[in-house]
Amino acid sequence: MNRRPRVLIPVDDPADPRVEPFLRVRERDLTGRDGRFMAEGEVVLAVAAGRGLIEAVLIDRKRAEALAPILDRLAPGTPVHVAGQAVLDAIAGFHIHRGILAIGRRPPEPQPETLLRGLLGPSLVLVLFGIGNHDNMGGLFRNAAAFGAGAVLLAQDCCDPLYRKAIRVSVGATLITPFARFAAGADPIAILEAAGFEPLALSPAGRERLIDLKPPERAAVLLGSEGPGLDEAVLARSRTVRIPMSPAWDSLNVAVTGGIVLHHLAFAGSQTP
Repeated sequence: MNRRPRVLIPVDDPADPRVEPFLRVRERDLTGRDGRFMAEGEVVLAVAAGRGLIEAVLIDRKRAEALAPILDRLAPGTPVHVAGQAVLDAIAGFHIHRGILAIGRRPPEPQPETLLRGLLGPSLVLVLFGIGNHDNMGGLFRNAAAFGAGAVLLAQDCCDPLYRKAIRVSVGATLITPFARFAAGADPIAILEAAGFEPLALSPAGRERLIDLKPPERAAVLLGSEGPGLDEAVLARSRTVRIPMSPAWDSLNVAVTGGIVLHHLAFAGSQTP
């Protein structure tokens, strides 16, 4: 049976109440969206479209025909608004050069313990402390998805993975990689160990070299903020690991570090490309 073509809703006035959720994008980036997130760009929309998270879409009308295969994967009844570039920019409050915005509902966030219990057998998780930069957060989630991490766990002082820029940098990985945030006062190391995960803490002063590390069956990669790194209390209770590098340099960007470590743990001893 042929699927009925999706109805596109033309918008010619930036004050049209139907596009109110898309108004003042940057201002709402700072104040929050009451349980929703803003996504932008074709790649992110393609990732989110089939997952039932998108509530409404606003696109440049010139892109509607090319985007039809993605739009057809949205849940039935999801409104798709189309506007000219000038109207689109007036709604958002800045130039939307990708010509695609979408509003989605945030999925429920599980407890870390629940998320870890659901990972059976050999598993790999990423645990983040003090990651406040949305570019780094997006890059870390992209790495987690690329190398098969089953979950990302966040300390209270980490930024929001569903902030618009973090979603964009992750190319949608923050929408498909399970994540949870430790409660204030929680003991992340105890929670990881109770679920059978061995904490591997990355530090330039780590006792073991990554290239010598035999991956544990259930590994938790712990990364801290650039500069301060992980707290001494966390390092003292973890297996500490370093990435050897030139003597003239002592550290890497945290997202780069995450990518190197996750790749090693995912493929060390395997011939699978």
